[in-house]
Amino acid sequence: MTATLTSPSSFLTQQQATPRITVLVSPRERFSYARTSLESIYEHTRVPFELVYVDSGSPKSVQKYLQSAAAERGFTLLRTEHFLSPNQARNLGLEQVKTDYVLFVDNDLHVSPGWLEQLWKCAQETDATVVCPLTCIGQPLHEIIHLAGGEARIEQLDDGEKTRRKVHEKHYFVNRPVAEVQDQLHRRQCEFAEFHCMLVKREIFDHIGSLDENLLSTREHIDFCMTVANTGGTLYCEPASVVTYVPDVLYRWSDLAYFMLRWSDTWEVKSLKHFRKKWNLEKDKYFKKRYRRLGHRRHAAFVKPLIRKLTFGRSVPWLENWIVKQERRLNKIIANRYNQREEQIEKIGFSSEQTAVKKV
Repeated sequence: MTATLTSPSSFLTQQQATPRITVLVSPRERFSYARTSLESIYEHTRVPFELVYVDSGSPKSVQKYLQSAAAERGFTLLRTEHFLSPNQARNLGLEQVKTDYVLFVDNDLHVSPGWLEQLWKCAQETDATVVCPLTCIGQPLHEIIHLAGGEARIEQLDDGEKTRRKVHEKHYFVNRPVAEVQDQLHRRQCEFAEFHCMLVKREIFDHIGSLDENLLSTREHIDFCMTVANTGGTLYCEPASVVTYVPDVLYRWSDLAYFMLRWSDTWEVKSLKHFRKKWNLEKDKYFKKRYRRLGHRRHAAFVKPLIRKLTFGRSVPWLENWIVKQERRLNKIIANRYNQREEQIEKIGFSSEQTAVKKV
C-alpha cells in the first residue's frame, strides 16, 4: 500500500515519482519510542513510499497503536507474539518488499525533513548499493554524531609462518558535535553503514541471500556491508540526510524483557563466535574487547539506575557486585527460555512465520 503525500522534490523525474522505496521498520531494542518514531517518518517525508512494519511482541499499548496507525495510514503491519532478533524481523519484512529499494529503519529512529529525498537522490546519482544518512544520537535531536560512514574490511597479516585475518573497523566523526565538523561533512564513499537507517537496492538480496540470522545481536551491519562489498557493490554516506537514533535515558519496565534478550550475553557470544568463524578471523583484541564488555548495555540501562535507587546514590561495592551477579543469572534464564521456545517450534516442524505471524 502507498503513503500518499505532497509532491516530490524537483530533482525527481515523473517516472521516479512513483513509489520505488519501501520503508521497513523493525524493533531495535525497545518499543516505547515506536509511536514518536513512526510519526516522524510521516511528518518529514515528502516523496511517495510504501511501508512495512514488523512488530515482534510489543506491549498491548504499542500493539493497539500500530494497528490503528496501519488502518489509518494504509501500511502493512506484521505481528508476532514472540520476540525476534533484528535480522529475523528484517528478513520477515523483506519478504513483503516489491520495490526497487528497501529502507531499513529501527523503531527508535527520529528523522528530519528531507531525509528520504536526500538518500534517494544520492542513490540515483551514484548508483550505490547502500546509502546511509548522517546518523546522530540522543537528545537534543540531530546534534551529536553517532555515525557518518566508516571503514570495515578484513585485513590479512602475514608474519612469515601463517596468515592472520583481522577486522579493521573505524567510525567517522563518532561522538563529535555536528556544528564542530559541519564543513567536513560531505557525500563520500564508505565501507559500512548501520541498520539504524540504511537504503539498499532490493536486487542485492537476489545475489547474497537474506540477512544472516545467526548474527543475533551484533556485527550484523558489518557482516552485511562486507558481503555487499565482496559482490562489487558500493556504499555511500549522504550527510545531507540527517536522522537520530534515540536510546532511552531511563528505560521503561515494558521494554525490559526484550532489551534483556536483545543484549543478552548468550546472544552476543553466539553472534561474535559466528561472525569470527564465518569470516575466518583471529580472536584478537577486537573480539576480546567485546567479550569484556558483555552486558554493559544492560548494566547501564537497568542495573546501575537500580543500584543508585537502592543506595540513594552512595557507592556500595559489595551490593553492586551482588546485583550484577544476580542479573547475569536472570539474563541467562531469559535467553534459555527463548531458546527453548525456538527449539519447540523446530520440533513441531513449523516455521515461526507459519505459526505466529499475523498480517494486519
